[in-house]
Amino acid sequence: MSEKRLLLGDEAIALGALHAGLSGVYAYPGTPSTEVTEFIQANAPEVRSRWCTNEKTAMEAALGMSYAGKRALVCMKHVGMNVCADAFVNSAVTGVKGGLVVLAADDPSMHSSQNEQDSRFYAQFAMVPVFEPSDQQEAYDMIREAFVFSEELGLPVLFRVVTRLAHSRAAVLTGEAGGQNALDPSSDRGWVLLPAIARRQYLKLIDKQPRLLEASERTPHNSLEGTGPRGVIACGIGYNYVKEAGIQDVTVLKVSQYPLPEAQVKALAARCSSILVVEDGQPVVEQGVKALLGAGYPVEGRLTGRLPRTGELTPDNVASALGVPASRAFGSAQNLAPRPPQLCPGCGHRDVYAALNQVAAEYPGARIFGDIGCYTLGALPPFSALASCVDMGASITMAKGAADAGVFPAIAIIGDSTFTHSGMTGLLDAVNDHSRITVVISDNLTTAMTGGQDSAGTSKFEAICLGLGVEPEHVRVVVPLPANMPEITRIIREEIEYDGVSVIIPRRECMQTLRRHKK
Repeated sequence: MSEKRLLLGDEAIALGALHAGLSGVYAYPGTPSTEVTEFIQANAPEVRSRWCTNEKTAMEAALGMSYAGKRALVCMKHVGMNVCADAFVNSAVTGVKGGLVVLAADDPSMHSSQNEQDSRFYAQFAMVPVFEPSDQQEAYDMIREAFVFSEELGLPVLFRVVTRLAHSRAAVLTGEAGGQNALDPSSDRGWVLLPAIARRQYLKLIDKQPRLLEASERTPHNSLEGTGPRGVIACGIGYNYVKEAGIQDVTVLKVSQYPLPEAQVKALAARCSSILVVEDGQPVVEQGVKALLGAGYPVEGRLTGRLPRTGELTPDNVASALGVPASRAFGSAQNLAPRPPQLCPGCGHRDVYAALNQVAAEYPGARIFGDIGCYTLGALPPFSALASCVDMGASITMAKGAADAGVFPAIAIIGDSTFTHSGMTGLLDAVNDHSRITVVISDNLTTAMTGGQDSAGTSKFEAICLGLGVEPEHVRVVVPLPANMPEITRIIREEIEYDGVSVIIPRRECMQTLRRHKK
C-alpha cells in the first residue's frame, strides 16, 4: 500500500533499501551517512545491522552476505571509501550474487570532513555503476532499483549522495515492501582471487562495461529536457538547482546514473553551442565531457571557474553561472557573534587536555599528535594542544615517526572508536620498534562525534593493548576529573619518561550519552 511520508534523504534511502528486501546493513558512523543505518536499526530489527570496526570490515561483511545470496547495504561517508578501497575494488572483480549497494555520502564544503573528495572517482577506478539521485523521491526509488541492477549485472553499485540531499526533508511516495532473497551459499572459483582466476574475472568485468553504458543510455533517470540553444548537464542534486533557476533557453541533460551516457552527451552537444556542467563535488563529469567532445567544443564548469572550484553548489551560484541574478529570500545575517565548536561542558576530554598541556609545558620539545573525533577540538582555544590531525589513526603512527626523527616527548591522543578503527596497527608498529611514545586513548565509552553509536572496543582496551605487546605496567587507566588532576599529571610524567611505548586510558562516559542513559 502506497503512502506519502516526510523523510530525510538518508531516511528515504534506508526505507527504499528495506522495501527492496534488505537482509543486512553494515556501516561505520560518519556524517552525513549515519542516519541511514540508524533508521534501519530503529525500524527493522529483523535486518542484521552492525556498527563495524571500520569501513573495510563493513564492506567485507556485506560482500560475505552477498556471496550467500542475500541483499546487503554498506554505509559510509566519502573518506570511508579510502578505508574500504581494497575490498570495494576487488568486489567488482569477484562480482556479487545478492545485490550489494555501497552508499557513499560525500561532503562538499567539508562541513564535517577533512577533504572534498568525490566518490564517483572510485566507481570509475573499480569500473562499477553509480546511482546519484537528485532528490528524496529519486533516492527512495533508485536504491530499490540499485539492488535489482546489482544482481542483474553481478556487480556492486555505488550509491552517491551529498550532504544537502542526505540531510534535507521532502515528501516521498513509498511503495510496497518486497521479501528477502533466499539463502544461496553455493560458489564458484570466481570468488578466489588467485592471480590466474583474477585475470579471468577482470576480463569478465571489462566485458560488462558496454552493458553498463547501455543501461545509462536507456535509464529514465538520465534524460534530455528542453530545446534551448545553451546546454547544461545537471548531475544529481545539481538538477534541482538548475530547475530552481527557471531558465527557459537551455537544454538540460539530467544525469543520475553512470557511466556517463555518451550518446546523450553527444546529442546535447549537437543541439547546443556550449555546455555548462553542474555537479556537486569535483569535476568528474566535466573532465569526461571534455575528453568525449574534444578540445574544440566549449565546456564550462568548476574547472573553468564558471562555478566555484571548491565547496558545495547552491541555488545562487548555479543561477549566477546560468546568468540569472540570484534573488535571496533572506539577506545574510549581520552582527552575529562567532560560535566556534567546542567540547561540551563537563566533557572528560577537557580534563585530559588540561593535564596534557600542563605536563607538556614542562618539556620544550613536546608535541601532541591528534586524531579524528570530538577531541579534535583540542586543537582550538582554550587548549590549542594539537600539532596535527590528518586522518583516522594517524596520531599514533605520526607520533612514532616524529619520535624516530628525534622529537621528545611525542604524545598521541586518540579516541576509543578511532583506536579500534585504525589505531591498533599503528600501536603494534610502535611496540615492535620499541618507539618512545606515549599514547592516550581518551575513552568516553561511545562514538560520540557522530551521535553516540556503540564503540567496538568498549571494555576491551586494556586487553587489546596488552595483546599488542604493551608492557602491563605501562598500561595505565585514570578517571579524567579535576579532582584527579595531580594523579593524572603524575602518571603522564612517569610514562613520558619511560623509554618505550606506554598507554594511558582516561575513561569517563560522554556527557551526552550519560544524559540520555539517565533519562
